Amino acid sequence: MATQPEFEHPNKAFGWAARDPSGVFSPFNFSRRETGEKDVAFKILYCGICHTDLHMAKNEWGNSIYPLVPGHELVGVVTEVGSKVEKFKVGDKVGVGFMVDSCRSCQNCKDNLESYCPRFTATSSAKYHDGTVTYGGYSDSMVADEHFVIRIPDSLSLDVAAPLLCAGITVYSPLRYFGLDKPGMNIGVVGLGGLGHMAVKFAKAFGANVTVISTSPNKEKEAIEHLGADTFLISHNPNQMKAAMGSLDGIIDTVSADHLLLPLIGLLKSHGKLVIVGVVVKPLELPVYALLGGRKLVAGSNIGGIKETQEMIDFAAKHDVKPDIEVVPIDYVNTAMERLAKADVKYRFVIDVGNTLKPSS
Repeated sequence: MATQPEFEHPNKAFGWAARDPSGVFSPFNFSRRETGEKDVAFKILYCGICHTDLHMAKNEWGNSIYPLVPGHELVGVVTEVGSKVEKFKVGDKVGVGFMVDSCRSCQNCKDNLESYCPRFTATSSAKYHDGTVTYGGYSDSMVADEHFVIRIPDSLSLDVAAPLLCAGITVYSPLRYFGLDKPGMNIGVVGLGGLGHMAVKFAKAFGANVTVISTSPNKEKEAIEHLGADTFLISHNPNQMKAAMGSLDGIIDTVSADHLLLPLIGLLKSHGKLVIVGVVVKPLELPVYALLGGRKLVAGSNIGGIKETQEMIDFAAKHDVKPDIEVVPIDYVNTAMERLAKADVKYRFVIDVGNTLKPSS
């Protein structure tokens, strides 16, 4: 845990910040860097609340920098562009996701996989290469290099676009990379939260038959009737799990709590792929013998690179893939965090920054 002093600067900004591991948010004045020649500055109108924000606010991963302004699902309207910006102009609808910088020279960066760059810079509670701390989207404005700015299609409203910049790309990327995006495939989704409900929607948009796997029987109606899943399995029902063995081409596992992998591996066909996208702190037990017989794969996946994130946003706009959101004012953020810790949201909180964040709030 580190701390940064509050300071004054001509490029003033304001937002809400957690100041210590209690994770309690309150108004905070800070500054953004001046708009450089390759920078895009924009007024933030909406920002999604991700479970990562809760972990970071409480320093549960041990790397938080206080005061901490979270938010890596931020969208708004361009107010200024640098002299060498080529892709954006004032008035454009734009967004920024989980990262705002990378080394630009490693092989991952050259392959448009900036999210796997060893020196990538997160949008909040991280440091640029010059040591400047990053502040996220629970604030009024953002300045970022145009390379890391995403264009939001006009057909996509900004409030629903915000969660796509994290929850959307986190599930879209593995579906694409691992070849689980083909029509007619049988795809499983473990967990039905912020990530899980987006995995269902993208898999259906790709033309897959989707099976939701959950510990909660009361989510079956929601999964099938509202989200469009085809099948629902209760993971602790041995009869259901046995009947479904060897039926899935791939599984997107969004669960962040400790859970067993063996039953999930059993659901896979030969050559099937179990891709973990939930951040599980406790090491999971991996039964290797279950992989060998069917040449099965267990993998992990992070967010995608910038090029793929733009592709995902465009795909979502074209196919009407939208997260289910609950829009809240900025002064509700502490209550939202309490509810998020209890999984009491369907399925993503989005802060109405533009209408509710005021300098005196």
